Amino acid sequence: MPRITPNLWFDTQGKEAAEFYCSVFPNSKITSVTHYNEAGPREAGTVLTVEFELDGQPYIAINGGPEFTFTEAISLMVNCADQKEIDYYWAKLSEGGEEGPCGWLKDKYGLSWQVAPGGMAELLNDPDQERATRAMKAMLGMKKIDIAALEAAADAT
Repeated sequence: MPRITPNLWFDTQGKEAAEFYCSVFPNSKITSVTHYNEAGPREAGTVLTVEFELDGQPYIAINGGPEFTFTEAISLMVNCADQKEIDYYWAKLSEGGEEGPCGWLKDKYGLSWQVAPGGMAELLNDPDQERATRAMKAMLGMKKIDIAALEAAADAT
């Protein structure tokens, strides 16, 4: 089966964004950069694409122009092991961006991210419907996810 690689459309900040993302996530690197040539449509020598990996997952950033921008219809999910990871990724990715509800944020490039603990789906789908409802209500009132507060709400403590 062919590998699926997300292609992220930027106006002119593709390389800057790729460098930023690689600085945030461990085991990440830029693997290739291509440039526009005399054929255009942008000035020859300007960055066209940047191929990069975030902890082994490939991505491509393309500097395609201002015609398209990111929306929340697509987001990248960061499954965190604990509150320390949530705090780290939330701080790094939201800096210069915009915090949203329920663990969602937009980074300084407008790309949407979900920063959430692993196992959250299990909590929200708990067989005890009252516990799941309390957890959901707590999550809906949060921006950055607070695991202890989420569990306390679920357990009604």
